[in-house]
Amino acid sequence: MRLKCIRLAGFKSFVDPTTINFPSNICAVVGPNGCGKSNVIDAVRWVMGESSPRNLRGEQMADVIFNGSAVRNAVGLASVELVFDNPDNRLQGEYAGYAEISIKRKVERGGESIYSLNGTRCRRRDITELFLGTGLGPRSYSIVEQGMISRLIESRPEELRVYIEEAAGISKYRERRKETAARIARTRENLERLADVRGELQRQLQHLERQSRAAQRYRELMEEQRTVEARLHALQWQGLAQEMNAFERTLAELETRKEKVAAGQLEEEAAIEQSRAHHAELNAGVSDIQGRSIQIGNDIARIEQSIEHHSEKVAQLGGDLEKTRGEWRQTSDELDSDLARVTRIERELEQISVDVTAAEERESESSRLAGETESRQQLSQRQWDDFSLEAETPRQTAEVEQSRIRQFENSIERARQSRERLQTELAELDTEPGDIAGRERQASELEEELERLRGSHGEAAVELESTRKLLAASGEELDRVRSGIREAGGRKASLDALQQAALGSDDTAPAEWLKKQGLEGSSRLGESLRIEPGWETAVEFVLGDRLRGICLDELPDSLLADLPRADLTLLDAGDATSVEVRKDLPPPLAGKVESSRPLDDLLRAVHGAGSLKEALAVRGKLRAGESVICPEGVWIGTGWIRIGKADREQSVVLRQSVIDSLQAEIDSMEENSGKLEKQREQFRRTLAAAEEERERCLELLQKKTADLERIRAEILAENTRLKGDIERRERIEAELGELRGQIEQDQASAEESGRRLQEARDRMKADAGRRQEYAREREHDRKQLEEQRTRAASDKDELHKLALKKNELGTQLKSTRENMDRMAVQVQRDAERIRTLEAQLEETREPGEQLRKQLQEKLKQAADVEKELREARTAFEAAEEKLKARELMRRQLQQRHTGVLEEIQRHRIDNERAAVKSEDLLARLGQAGLSPRQVLDDLPEDQTAQSCEELLEKLDGRIQRIGAVNLAAAEEFEQQSERKVWLDKQNDELEKALSTLEDAMRKIDGETRSRFGATLDDINQGLKGLFARLFGGGQAWLELTGEDLLNAGVTIMARPPGKKNVSIHLLSGGEKAMTAIALVFTIFQLNPSPFCMLDEVDAPLDDTNTNRFSALLRELAARVQFILVTHNKISMETANQLLGITMQEAGISRVVSVDIDEAAEMATS
Repeated sequence: MRLKCIRLAGFKSFVDPTTINFPSNICAVVGPNGCGKSNVIDAVRWVMGESSPRNLRGEQMADVIFNGSAVRNAVGLASVELVFDNPDNRLQGEYAGYAEISIKRKVERGGESIYSLNGTRCRRRDITELFLGTGLGPRSYSIVEQGMISRLIESRPEELRVYIEEAAGISKYRERRKETAARIARTRENLERLADVRGELQRQLQHLERQSRAAQRYRELMEEQRTVEARLHALQWQGLAQEMNAFERTLAELETRKEKVAAGQLEEEAAIEQSRAHHAELNAGVSDIQGRSIQIGNDIARIEQSIEHHSEKVAQLGGDLEKTRGEWRQTSDELDSDLARVTRIERELEQISVDVTAAEERESESSRLAGETESRQQLSQRQWDDFSLEAETPRQTAEVEQSRIRQFENSIERARQSRERLQTELAELDTEPGDIAGRERQASELEEELERLRGSHGEAAVELESTRKLLAASGEELDRVRSGIREAGGRKASLDALQQAALGSDDTAPAEWLKKQGLEGSSRLGESLRIEPGWETAVEFVLGDRLRGICLDELPDSLLADLPRADLTLLDAGDATSVEVRKDLPPPLAGKVESSRPLDDLLRAVHGAGSLKEALAVRGKLRAGESVICPEGVWIGTGWIRIGKADREQSVVLRQSVIDSLQAEIDSMEENSGKLEKQREQFRRTLAAAEEERERCLELLQKKTADLERIRAEILAENTRLKGDIERRERIEAELGELRGQIEQDQASAEESGRRLQEARDRMKADAGRRQEYAREREHDRKQLEEQRTRAASDKDELHKLALKKNELGTQLKSTRENMDRMAVQVQRDAERIRTLEAQLEETREPGEQLRKQLQEKLKQAADVEKELREARTAFEAAEEKLKARELMRRQLQQRHTGVLEEIQRHRIDNERAAVKSEDLLARLGQAGLSPRQVLDDLPEDQTAQSCEELLEKLDGRIQRIGAVNLAAAEEFEQQSERKVWLDKQNDELEKALSTLEDAMRKIDGETRSRFGATLDDINQGLKGLFARLFGGGQAWLELTGEDLLNAGVTIMARPPGKKNVSIHLLSGGEKAMTAIALVFTIFQLNPSPFCMLDEVDAPLDDTNTNRFSALLRELAARVQFILVTHNKISMETANQLLGITMQEAGISRVVSVDIDEAAEMATS
């Protein structure tokens, strides 16, 4: 099986429909960086079920759709299809017979992926299961992307184990084990739930049995409780009547007290009104005096405020005068200081101007000398540069020739080593064929046996699936029937309860009498009637309460001597009596009814008319005692008409017909349920036999397939080895001839390079003396230039400092003169303000004495008014105290009046409460058909209300101890017992299924351990040889991280030649890559997948290791198809087909294919 081609459209950079063919076993995908080579690898992983966008170098699944470029719009659909050749039927199952297999995946933006297999839509799981055990998959060892080599070799033990399982072909067992474990877990959960239900059901059955025994005791206690409650109610009624009489007497006394208190309140109200009038008169006088006092106080405050304002103004004018005089003196002093400063600055400016002129002359001379020195130094530097350029040529020539000599020597050494290695390999080659014919005969026999086993397995699978469908269908039918039984049973139970109530079967007194007479099993008349459809209303109307009649075989005199005092109708069987049939009247109503006893005496002389019109037509023909009734329930006699109420829901006759119909339906469904149970048991036996046959065929099929694969692999390996050895011998002989010619050519080139090297060294010695002379001249000129530049910089700095100082003094002089002008103006302003303030201060001192005289007069008036106010307030306070005493007395009387009213109200409420309780007690006794006097007359003399309450409490406790009583316990017990039997049967079936699943799990685990252990040993054996071959020695092996072969992780250990390190993490990047390649190729030797994709795995390898990698690749290509993405020229030479990926249009990938053999032939011709 091999990959024939890939068809892409809209996938990443492959926007146009593109087909990439893989005609040979080694195809190299080449092209510049970023052209889309790795997108080919991503396409294969994606179509085989990769679901992680991160592993496809994206953020979301829609990133695989072409997103547009500078000149192209984005597309909405990505599609990838892989086409496989399957001539050797490598795949198993239903697709084993197809010579070509196609898998396809499509995705739209915002939609889900669509998978198809040979044009038929399928699930992602179907694609995954198709390749289980072949080594193919989105993350299997058959697809090695960029960076995966390092991740593979450094992966965690549990991750590395996945690759070993795939090589062992047990990945399908792991999936099957996972499904089996899930089924076991579900089965155990079902068993646990079923155990809970069965346990709860067992407890319910025990409870139902106890409840049926408690029911009778509960009825007896309830009857006794009703009797005691009636006595308690009568005694409570009697006590309430006595309380109500006492309340009436108390209320009369309280009304008298209320009248007395009301009279006292009226007298006190009159006295309070007089006191209030006197109090108001005194309050007015006080208010008038207070007004005069307030007016005088306001005048005093106004005068005092004016005096205070006048004093503040005088103080403010004095302060302003002193402040202005101080400022005038300070400004005058500063003006004199600035005048002296201006004189000093003018003298300094005259001196510094002379210094600046001298400094400018010195700076000009030093700059001229520095320029002349720099010109001489530049001339010397140009002479040095010309000499250096001339002397550099022989030095470069010497370095180049030395490098070429080293390269030729290394090339000669590598060629000699390659010659020795090829001669050793040539001696070890074995070109003798093994026993291929015998193995081919074994393979042919196994193929015939496999074909027969596939047929048997397919037949068993078809039978198994058919039986499962039948079993599932019968289970659904059984559930439906059982549901119907429960539903019909529930409806029948409800109707039975209504029917029993309607027929009076639950009346206590008649039931006890019938039990006493041994007639408790007798049926009611309404239960035994079969009425012609449409006449139910008429018959039920005529029979009336006689439908509740109890049917007996006979009515003996002894039975009639002890009749109960209750509503009861007894009917004996009797003999049928002849009824006169009148042809002029409708037929008798008795003809519409079928019953187990004659009904002639009950329906005598009642005729059934088909309609009301017919009944009215024969009304005049009726004799005395005769009547006619129509189906609607209109009953007509000789002198009367009765109309019955048609209530079909309450009809006893109609309800009984429904009950009978439900019972027949239940009987039919129970019979059908039994048949379905037997049918399901037969299906289960057939299913078990088919399952066993299928497992047997599958086990044989797997064993024979493994044997066939092993023999085919041995044949292929032997043929490949033989062919490879022959081809290798021819290549080695050709390579040895090439190596001899290369060694001779490199030796001649090395001698020529040695001669040119000696000539260059002679020229370098001659240039050494001239170099020293030029160096001395350059150094002398450099020092002179530095001295002149330093002197010129010093003169320039000095000139700059003097100029800055001159500018600073000029600025100071200008600022000082401007300040003097401002201060002269300020001195004049301050002198003018001093004269103004002195005049204002003299004018403000005169009005102060007049304001002080007015203040003294107002203070005398305030003292007189204050004395008058104190006398008025004393009289007002005395009147106010008297008024408060009267108010206090009035409140006390009001409180006494309110207290009497509240007490009257409280007694009235208690009286009404007692009346309500009395009426409630009378109503309760009336409901029981009793009166208080009747109960009290029968009451024992020593029984009181307290003793009744104590007795009720005891009875209530006894009833509570009984608990809830289920009066339908017997029926419920029977239903739950049937359910218990059914659940027990289900439990047995689940335990049997669990045992079968656990056996299958043990078988899977055993097979997994066996295959994994054998595969691990085989990989270690193959890894040992491939590692030594790639490294030229050393060893590598796989180790388990635990003891259990089922779950232990796997780690890789490596020891390159000449090193002691074992941990893989201590190796270099190239050593890790070669170790990973050795492991992957070892897995391929053990379980070769149909193809292998390698994405730049040779990037970290040098030329020697790349040659080893390429040789191993050519060897394995005899059995495995390789698709190689590479930039390495040595790897490209290994390929039979070059597939170039180009991006002539920016962002768009296209394919160019070149056959290496055809290209070589074309170049030769």
